[in-house]
Amino acid sequence: MTILVTGGAGYIGSHIVHELSDRGESVVVLDNLSSGFRESVPATAQLVVGDIGDGVLVAKLLSEYRVQAIVHLAASSVVPDSVANPLGYYTNNTAGSLVLLKAAVQARVNYFVFSSTAAVYGNPQGPLVSEGMIPQPMSPYGASKLMTERMLQDAGSASSLKYVVLRYFNVAGADPKLRTGQSTRAATHLIKVAVQTALGARDHMAIFGTDYPTPDGTCIRDYIHVSDLVGAHVGALGYLREGGPSTLMNCGYGHGYSVREVVEAVKRVSGLDFAVTMQPRRAGDPAAIVADVRTIQSILSWTPAYDDLETIVHHALSWEQNLMSRQSNVLNK
Repeated sequence: MTILVTGGAGYIGSHIVHELSDRGESVVVLDNLSSGFRESVPATAQLVVGDIGDGVLVAKLLSEYRVQAIVHLAASSVVPDSVANPLGYYTNNTAGSLVLLKAAVQARVNYFVFSSTAAVYGNPQGPLVSEGMIPQPMSPYGASKLMTERMLQDAGSASSLKYVVLRYFNVAGADPKLRTGQSTRAATHLIKVAVQTALGARDHMAIFGTDYPTPDGTCIRDYIHVSDLVGAHVGALGYLREGGPSTLMNCGYGHGYSVREVVEAVKRVSGLDFAVTMQPRRAGDPAAIVADVRTIQSILSWTPAYDDLETIVHHALSWEQNLMSRQSNVLNK
């Protein structure tokens, strides 16, 4: 069975492609390389440079490679950018996904795993966020993903397509083997930014908002190691192949850390101090969002292997050092 991974040259996608390839799966990657990298895709996978919004190309790939499963990650994913450019996010994330879904249904693709986000929940009031909560996205990014979830649900009801929606919480870390990691230019992920600052790639970093209703005034997030998230995707594919009905589930650890706690963890693990400035809140940022993970644990028997903030930071730091070394070698040639 050939698996199409959209966005498979990006941060999370490349980790998934490596794991699927390690398992002997036939993998085709569709990525426009706007934020992904050719070198992140293993040689065992076929990389096709293109866009999910290109219906002719998508239909050709599904037919030529006899694709039976799609893992869909291709998307724009920066919350503040989505607030500034909402129509761009609806075009790329929602309209692009519509083209992909139409092609998938027409080609009679069996299985679809969708990369959604905890941003669909908005600013929940309870300590844990369950899948049964009514989504109330605070940003066009979250809204664009929720729209795609609904399209997938309706397409599944009207066809034989079976799906799993995975609502990611905050993904961090890197492949422990250092084959791939967060390489995105001008990345906004907190741990990535903090690690870059510790290593001198940035002269300072900012904490956005210190007056939230949390113990230390900064936002709290549920950070999940990218390798554990990969395990959730592999588990979701296995679940569908075994005949499991369509469903959605959170991907997190069930506990969170504040921005200040993450910054201190990076300083601790790196052994380096760095400048941190305090800035006003950013639009679209909820105060705290932590996953209720009972669904994924019960349906997939999913057990995280890297549920430790310092381990996540250590792998992110190692990857950043590796990346900086590569870039330095290129410049010195």
